[in-house]
Amino acid sequence: MNTVVRWFWFSSPQTFFPLAGKIARWCALAAALLALAGLYVGLFVAPTDAQQGEVYRIIFIHVPAAWMSMFLYLVMAFWAAVGLAFNTRLSYLMARALAPTGALFTFIALWTGSLWGKPTWGTYWVWDARLTSELILLFLYLGFIALQASIDDTRRADRAGAVLAIVGAVNVPIIYYSVQWWNTLHQGASVSLTKAPSMAATMLAGMLLMALAFWLYSIAIALFRVRCLILERE
Repeated sequence: MNTVVRWFWFSSPQTFFPLAGKIARWCALAAALLALAGLYVGLFVAPTDAQQGEVYRIIFIHVPAAWMSMFLYLVMAFWAAVGLAFNTRLSYLMARALAPTGALFTFIALWTGSLWGKPTWGTYWVWDARLTSELILLFLYLGFIALQASIDDTRRADRAGAVLAIVGAVNVPIIYYSVQWWNTLHQGASVSLTKAPSMAATMLAGMLLMALAFWLYSIAIALFRVRCLILERE
């Protein structure tokens, strides 16, 4: 019971503010160390791919960024839903703080995917299901940010953004399953929870290190951003 009360105590922006600063600093340090390790494994330790050569190494940025673009949108939609359900200010602030980072990772996924597509597909862009739905995800992030910025009343802005975030969440499973539902140029998943990974162990290690680094970076930057939002509002 005391643990539950303590968690509710941290739901207040004023009490969450110092805790967010401590967590953010440790996550930022861990993210930097893991990113260095992941880049070292991906660029210098992982073997050259037999079919794609050295160009495949872009996956150590592209794939974790794509994972984070989808995961962060679901987390943003979750906090938006909590805000709508319980009218908690901190939930709305968390959703708002996550949006720029999600948009950044979506852009990185699209950009690196284009760089990877040129030597493998012969073109920077094709309007297949995976790429198009990922582009829609970027527009959803930008739309969420623009919608909240266009409404002066913060409470109305929070509610309007929350509705958009929740409705837009339907796009995430479309992105994930697009290579199964439609014929696309995009390759299927190399890492799955239901089967063994179809890549060398060092390749997988480098990718997972980068994914963890991006995850911790997202936590750190979102908490730093939510602290700024708390100072602006409170």
